[in-house]
Amino acid sequence: MNRIGFVSTRIAGTDGVSLETYKWYQVLERNGYECFFFAGELDTPPERSFLEPKAHFEDPEILEMHNAFFGTCQRPHSLTKRVHEIAAYLKQRLYEFCRTFDIQVLIPENALAIPMNIPLGVAITELVAETCIPVIAHHHDFSWERKRFLINAVQDLICYAFPPNLSTIRHVVINSAASRQLSYRRGISNVIIPNVFDFKHPPQPQNPKSRQLRQELGFDDKDLFILQPTRVVPRKWIERAVELVSLLGMEHPRLVVSHSLGDEGDQYAARVVEYAERLGVEVLYIGDKIGSARCFNSSQAREYTMDDVYQAADVVTYPSGYEGFGNAFLEAVYFKKPIVVNRYSIFIEDIEPCGFEVIAFESFVSRDVVERLKYFLEPAHLSPALEKNYELAKKYFSYEVLERRLLHILESFMEP
Repeated sequence: MNRIGFVSTRIAGTDGVSLETYKWYQVLERNGYECFFFAGELDTPPERSFLEPKAHFEDPEILEMHNAFFGTCQRPHSLTKRVHEIAAYLKQRLYEFCRTFDIQVLIPENALAIPMNIPLGVAITELVAETCIPVIAHHHDFSWERKRFLINAVQDLICYAFPPNLSTIRHVVINSAASRQLSYRRGISNVIIPNVFDFKHPPQPQNPKSRQLRQELGFDDKDLFILQPTRVVPRKWIERAVELVSLLGMEHPRLVVSHSLGDEGDQYAARVVEYAERLGVEVLYIGDKIGSARCFNSSQAREYTMDDVYQAADVVTYPSGYEGFGNAFLEAVYFKKPIVVNRYSIFIEDIEPCGFEVIAFESFVSRDVVERLKYFLEPAHLSPALEKNYELAKKYFSYEVLERRLLHILESFMEP
């Protein structure tokens, strides 16, 4: 069972699902497994890739269908028929994928969790039911976690395939809350594997490009480079980071936002800029300059990577109202940066008990938060705290943690 097939709507770019897929791929490959990929958009090695545009949630027909299903409780017969027609086509393509690469284990990446492409979820479910192929379903977020999916005309299909309860599927979730809800709502047992990072291999201490980036953005050695390393979407609560910068009383208050605009339009980005102007803070959106060094297609043409940005920063802000886990938190710990974090629910339950030293706040930024940050930045306190954080993350959220749990699941398929 050494040939693994990853299946998703998209395995490309720097979204959380694609990044975690890349980490699973790295861990599996170093343990002797061969990995292959099926999706509607792929940055993966061409010789191991099976591209099917209909699997993408942005395929025009899939998108039109998706928009017709949510916000209403009724669907026309013609749409039901079309769902099954596309599902039958995608199932045929999945059979081709499995035959072409002799796939022995499937790993659907969020494709059986969030109903962005319902025909794909139905197709995977039917394939698994027909073949009894071993499956590790990696769930990042479920339909019940997103308000826009609560009113829908496809509850029957969601119950059928998002996720399905079949004997050859092992279910993996990324946090404790998701684990409880999956058990409670569907009666499905599951394993928690948190998001991870390669803490066994620390970053290079010197990075000329990080200094170059600081200079290009107008920061000198005395300026505090405060980084918001997230997409620009409302649940990231970037206004809280703006308030922090304002209260710090810097001579030239600036907040650097590393990612491009999110998939929810540019209205929120404009609102953040308008709010920042009222508080006298400049917001620098630099997403068009930044690529990732830790994804499948890391040989991108952009001048800087996220590694460069983190190493240029003095403080990382993470004021999100909700996160499925918290990739940016682990990245900030990896690059040994102080973190100002809102105590979102998953942080409280799955990260905070590990004992990380951070500047945490409850929903709003006060002067007390600013004073705690200034104390944290004092050299006598800063270095020991950051070293402690790194060692804790190495213990709880490393590739080795993923390796132990994932290999154990794979071995379970070989038990009589």
